[in-house]
Amino acid sequence: MSLASRIEDLISPTIEELGFEIVRVELLGEMNPCLQIMADRLDQTAMNVDDCAKISRAVSAIMDVEDPITNAYTLEVSSPGLDRPLVKLAHFERFKGNEIRLEKRGASDDQRRFRGQLLGVDGDYVKLLIKGEEIQIPFADILKAKMVVTDELIAAAKEGTG
Repeated sequence: MSLASRIEDLISPTIEELGFEIVRVELLGEMNPCLQIMADRLDQTAMNVDDCAKISRAVSAIMDVEDPITNAYTLEVSSPGLDRPLVKLAHFERFKGNEIRLEKRGASDDQRRFRGQLLGVDGDYVKLLIKGEEIQIPFADILKAKMVVTDELIAAAKEGTG
């Protein structure tokens, strides 16, 4: 298990008690690492600076006690933003109807990059509509995926429905 995964396991219960879900935890760099935590509100309303500060204080307290990173590090807490990464299978269901970019693991002769309308999930498969054709990609094969900022996504965010 990676250090970022261990940290996510440590902080998740507290973050959820505060009314948030962790979208992604990344630990970048070795000499002076940066611990990046991307979070979203459980009620699916927009994150604000006070939310990030609340999460930062809670994570700092946990990290001080548990001390999983032995040297000095920087903590960054942010919202996922409009071009949010899709990390969990539930994200692919929640954001169906939107345009996404997806990169999958695979052989060099196989198509690795996709862009299309997210149709949701079917079991452990993510469904996309690309040029009128529905394709399914095993969730386990997805290396990374994120939302594409479109006029529709911006309009939905302004209305508070995105």
